[in-house]
Amino acid sequence: MSNLKNTNSENEFWSKRYEEGRTGWDIGFPSTPLKMYIDQLENKDLKILIPGAGNAYEAEYLFVQGFKNVFVLDISKAPLEAFQKRNPDFPSGQLLQGNFFEHEERYDLIFEQTFFCSFPPLKNKRILYAETMARLLLPKGKLVGVWFDIPLTGDLVKRPFGGTREEYLSYLSFHFEIVVFEKCHNSIEPRKGSELFGIFQKK
Repeated sequence: MSNLKNTNSENEFWSKRYEEGRTGWDIGFPSTPLKMYIDQLENKDLKILIPGAGNAYEAEYLFVQGFKNVFVLDISKAPLEAFQKRNPDFPSGQLLQGNFFEHEERYDLIFEQTFFCSFPPLKNKRILYAETMARLLLPKGKLVGVWFDIPLTGDLVKRPFGGTREEYLSYLSFHFEIVVFEKCHNSIEPRKGSELFGIFQKK
């Protein structure tokens, strides 16, 4: 019952943000670091998940580039409906409303984009994030994305929540080999100096 209550609470929180237009994280186009990573991918058959995707511009870009096995997951229905209106040819069965931590599919590649930073920075939640990412990936699957390199203030309400490279690794290194995890050199202008770009391969 507690899991259902938490899911409903999160759904209501994020749905209200979309309804009120309080989506400051939404940049309106694919994030440059992820777009450049996508541009060098050759296997269009990869099964890809974008959790907490919001308006999912990266999924839209992937689909246009010929990646047809892309799944968009969000706890709120609002951004999924908006995405479907923008992309009527995108398979509706690949737009998933649900709780990331309860998701059960397996993927070759998962993209992280302003998702980790949306959770209150509690240790148990961050441990569960790393465990769930690893569980959802197939053997040798990859987690690729950007993490905010900004200090935590102790505020458990105001998003986005940040952290340091060392802190993120304290969670992720149990489950992943580090391919790359460094200061992001191609962040969009408002985020320059405040992002880390990472490629992690499931152990």
